[in-house]
Amino acid sequence: MVAAHDLNDTSGQRHEEERKMNWLPYAFLSAGAAALTAILAKVGVEGVPSNLATAIRTIVITAFAWAIVTITGERHALPTVSSRSWLFLLLSGVATGISWLAYFRALQLGPASRVSPIDKLSLPLTIVLAALFLGESVSWRLGLGVILMTIGAILTISGPMR
Repeated sequence: MVAAHDLNDTSGQRHEEERKMNWLPYAFLSAGAAALTAILAKVGVEGVPSNLATAIRTIVITAFAWAIVTITGERHALPTVSSRSWLFLLLSGVATGISWLAYFRALQLGPASRVSPIDKLSLPLTIVLAALFLGESVSWRLGLGVILMTIGAILTISGPMR
């Protein structure tokens, strides 16, 4: 038997909406940390070979990530990772390594205010690749955002550098 208050309960809808958006705080945290990373890396790479700087950064990230995995108990899931997941995570790691090496070299050679926006062209590229390879839909708003992000990044490299 369904109680009268259950008929008007929209908490199921609310929980579904909350679940759909629970990634948003993490996305903003990621953006803030990435911005801080650019500034800290620019200062840190001064006088240090860019590949060595990347290696040092990678050691810190590796230790930090494994500490979190250990604290949360997720390391117990390691034997259950499929071969397909291993392959794509390894390929992702290679792509990340290439990205970081190139990023640190670019920061060493250029101003963070110019390097970082170009690095962020990964955003529109990701959206295009997600549509092509993952079948994700691109609304007109998202498409317009991709165009504006691309124009914005291009505008940062035009004009005189100071």
